[in-house]
Amino acid sequence: MDPQKKMTLLKYTSLVTLTLQNAILGLSMRYARTRSGDMFLSTAVVMSEVVKLFTCLEFVYQEEGYNIKRAIGVINDIVVKQPIDTLKVCVPSLVYIIQNNLLYVSASHLDAATYQVTYQLKILTTAMFTVLILRRSLFPLQWGALVILLVGVVMVQLAHTDTPNLPSGLEQNRLLGFGAALSACVLSGFAGIYFEKILKGSDISVWMRNVQLSFLSLPFGLITCFISDGNKIYNSGFFFGYDLFVWYLVVLQAGGGLVVAMVVKYADNILKGFATSLAIVISCIASIYLFDFHITLQFVFGAALVICSIFMYNHKPVQRDTQSIQNLKV
Repeated sequence: MDPQKKMTLLKYTSLVTLTLQNAILGLSMRYARTRSGDMFLSTAVVMSEVVKLFTCLEFVYQEEGYNIKRAIGVINDIVVKQPIDTLKVCVPSLVYIIQNNLLYVSASHLDAATYQVTYQLKILTTAMFTVLILRRSLFPLQWGALVILLVGVVMVQLAHTDTPNLPSGLEQNRLLGFGAALSACVLSGFAGIYFEKILKGSDISVWMRNVQLSFLSLPFGLITCFISDGNKIYNSGFFFGYDLFVWYLVVLQAGGGLVVAMVVKYADNILKGFATSLAIVISCIASIYLFDFHITLQFVFGAALVICSIFMYNHKPVQRDTQSIQNLKV
């Protein structure tokens, strides 16, 4: 295949993958938390980390030429023999566990469309930590985009959408859902930038870093499980409420981010903006049919502002090179 055609194919494959991952995860989490039947426990977050760990171990195994001894040796050298470096990863490990639990809380109290729009506030929090931690500067257009993003999310949250019919025993608290989503956005922004700084500060592969993350996330996850659902785990078992759909959700949450990490390098910022925007549109349309969601004009306008802000933030001004300026002067 022609290299140019292959690159184009990879770009649009990335677009489809990113779009489906963003949309399906939000819809699936909402359905899992509002359907009838026994509610599964927070152990799902731990199981996602287990799936992620084994997936990353497989990639490390591939990087080492499918040599099990070399793979074990590399893991031992990096994870065990460099305790200080491994401890640095403790911070995002704990943060990601808390963040994933908060996302389940948010999905329980916000409809999928509102959840999808609100979670775009992670762009704002990521930008804040980019400036604070990485000492990068933002373009004026990006600052304007962040203001528009904030206004759009506020409009969506204040929009009066009808509360769908929920199974008996389940109550929806929009304020709690928004608070959980906002907290998850703050944690996502911090963990993402902190992890980026760790990655760029060493020559350790992204898969090995994710192995460290998962190894450290498991004890944190187990602790949070027994804090929140300790009695239910003792009485009903670790996998209480699990069925095929819950296992699908576990794999989707674990593999989604890893798949995106693999394909995102082929997609530019405009394509990523399209992916996120299409995911919001898909979530809104699907919510109408799946969750009896009623869209108001204010919600549509707020969502449009959020989509607009995504494209504005990802747009990079064209830099004219010095030689071109000199030629113009001549």
